[in-house]
Amino acid sequence: MYKRIVRGKVRAVFERINAGDYTTMVDGLAPSFEYRFHGEHALGGRRTTRESMIRWWQRVLDLLPGARFDIQDVLVNGGPWRTRIAVRASIAGDLPGGVRYENTVFQFMTLAWGKVISVETVEDLQVLERALAAVAENG
Repeated sequence: MYKRIVRGKVRAVFERINAGDYTTMVDGLAPSFEYRFHGEHALGGRRTTRESMIRWWQRVLDLLPGARFDIQDVLVNGGPWRTRIAVRASIAGDLPGGVRYENTVFQFMTLAWGKVISVETVEDLQVLERALAAVAENG
């Protein structure tokens, strides 16, 4: 039952993000957390504060305003004291200048008592970098 609830909450957060509201995700972060987006690019790096996550989400929405997540798998393991989650999603949408973006995202999260303590995001960087370069070129 617990795993089903967690899967539903993860999907609901992505639905809110698709609606342009990232605050649900930020509100789900523990006071002490680490968010890592692998790769050296406009969205890459490590964040550990609520303010840096808000700035990061604003940048995401500026760079990829038409992109939406389609969650394909949410795997949950563990109990409330340490819950591990793996998400496989596709992300797609029309970006500024008529650029079409399509990619696959893998996200690995750890929760402790319902709050996110770590997130790692992995995406095909070549696809992402080409899209970001095309947006910058057309923008």
